Amino acid sequence: MRKSTYVLPVIVVLAVIALSSIFVVDEREKALVLQFGQIKSVKEEPGLAFKVPLIQEVVKYDDRILSLDTDTIEVTPSDDRRLVVDAFARYRIADVVRFRQAVGVGGLRTAEDRLSGILNAQIREVLGADQVTSDVILSEDRRGLTNRIRDQARQQALSLGLDVVDVRLKQTNLPSQNLEATFARMRAEREREAADEIARGNEAAQRVRALADRTVVETQSEANRDADIIRGEADAESNGIYAEAYGADPEFFGFYRSLQAYRKALPGENSSIVMTPTGEFFDYFRNQGEATPAPLAESSEEGEDSAAAAPAAPAASAPSTSGSTATGSSASGSATTGATATE
Repeated sequence: MRKSTYVLPVIVVLAVIALSSIFVVDEREKALVLQFGQIKSVKEEPGLAFKVPLIQEVVKYDDRILSLDTDTIEVTPSDDRRLVVDAFARYRIADVVRFRQAVGVGGLRTAEDRLSGILNAQIREVLGADQVTSDVILSEDRRGLTNRIRDQARQQALSLGLDVVDVRLKQTNLPSQNLEATFARMRAEREREAADEIARGNEAAQRVRALADRTVVETQSEANRDADIIRGEADAESNGIYAEAYGADPEFFGFYRSLQAYRKALPGENSSIVMTPTGEFFDYFRNQGEATPAPLAESSEEGEDSAAAAPAAPAASAPSTSGSTATGSSASGSATTGATATE
């Protein structure tokens, strides 16, 4: 009875000591075994591990990639246009021993504060460098800028035992007080570019119009020249034909020319002509079927009476239609050739 009274507490104490000397390292963690604040061992492999109970303690750190959002800061690129930048980083604890020595008991909170300061300093340095304008920052080329920020921050973060995996600019905006001025300047630039494009387009259009006008003038000149040449040749040929016809049969030529004169003098449906009926214009109306026009003096008595009465009569105004109405007295009474004459 007395033995069991002492054995049971001893077993319990031994069990507690055994359990307190065993700890588990998760696959997502790294562990440090500390003895009076000094690092005794590092446990990076997952599984069971041992420590001296009551003397040693275990500190575990996350071995996964962690995220850090930096505070919003203002940067001034080389074109003096201020930008509000908000970045984030991905990092992991690469060396737990150096990490413990750098941050002490502060842990991740202290490490993130110091890493945030490093990132902000590098963002200002890279984005404010020469030849880095706001247009470059806002374009696709900022990928190279973020890589520079990551590489420079990684070198400084190694002293903390951290490995900066990636850095990205989450948003890059203009300060609110500069937005309106910036938008106005952008509108002015776009309007200037539009005006330049319109001016160049008008200039090109003027050149095309001038070339087209010159081409039209040249084409018309050539066409008129060719037409004049053809017209002259045709007139020469026509005059030659007329001359040949006149030489071959003067009477037929006179008859043909008279018909042309009738056609031109009596056009349309309601034409009038006032002239003496004894003129030469109506010779072929008075002498139908005769080769030579007959004078009025050689007409018959009936014709003489009519001819004698003709000078006393007033000039007749004869309306002409397409059939061309004319007037005259002849030896045979009134003669019509394709037209009717009325005194």
